[in-house]
Amino acid sequence: MHKQNPHSKGYNFDKLITVSPSLEQYVLVTAHGNKSIDFSKAAAVLELNKALLAEHYALVEYQLPRNYLIPPVPGRADYLWHLNDLLIERGIINKQQTTKGLDIGTGANSIYPIIGSQQFGWNMVGADIDEKAIAIAKENISKNSLEKNIELRHQKDPSNLFKGIIGTEEKFQFTMCNPPFHASAKDAEKEALRKINNLKLPKRNENNELALNFKGQSNELWCNGGEALFIKRLIKQSAEFKQQAEVFTTLVAKEIHLPKIYKQLDKLKATHTTIEMGQGNKKSRFVAWWF
Repeated sequence: MHKQNPHSKGYNFDKLITVSPSLEQYVLVTAHGNKSIDFSKAAAVLELNKALLAEHYALVEYQLPRNYLIPPVPGRADYLWHLNDLLIERGIINKQQTTKGLDIGTGANSIYPIIGSQQFGWNMVGADIDEKAIAIAKENISKNSLEKNIELRHQKDPSNLFKGIIGTEEKFQFTMCNPPFHASAKDAEKEALRKINNLKLPKRNENNELALNFKGQSNELWCNGGEALFIKRLIKQSAEFKQQAEVFTTLVAKEIHLPKIYKQLDKLKATHTTIEMGQGNKKSRFVAWWF
């Protein structure tokens, strides 16, 4: 994890309970005598997220309806810390101008705009095709008085990623995206079952739903063609907006997709780099490109 990520040293549950008392009911003591939560339970993960947002990002109120994606805050923050390094390295961030970023597929959680604005002081725009998700995100932003730095926009045309969101004369220092991982609902369920089996958990909860700790709407978890095709479309459409964004970035969950992504970038003569990240045993990365 990035050395400046405030979550790199683990969770101080005593402090987290102080800032968010509702977390306490989910805290347990492990066999090793350490405090933790049951990460297989969505309610517990949501309460942990709420506590982290309260402690590190000054959010006093944060709610997500059932079945919307619950993002792991430390990993999301890591993307932004590494992105911040890249922007500094390329001379894009400077004290003379406001840094403005666009999050494609921000979701109901709008976690990237929240961390970007609260941790780095960036002005953030979050866009999503799910009108209900945008309404939920707006409510969280409003309750925490973050409207000055965060704007949320509904993408009315699912075929477009930038068009209809970026204004004619609008400029961004960067764009970012956490694309859907899977190619279909069946693929998403298959992966969920694999994780559940690895953790030796019950396959179904009390509502006969797959016992996932992260939840998620269909557009948050899968799209036709899966991650590789989505990112290919993202790259192709970014070329139309190369004068309006200095750096484009996207997470890439599956390393096997990188050759296809590089091929598309080279075809469009984009300069690109890949930033490797790691949280515990999990490895991840994002690809950045510019024209």
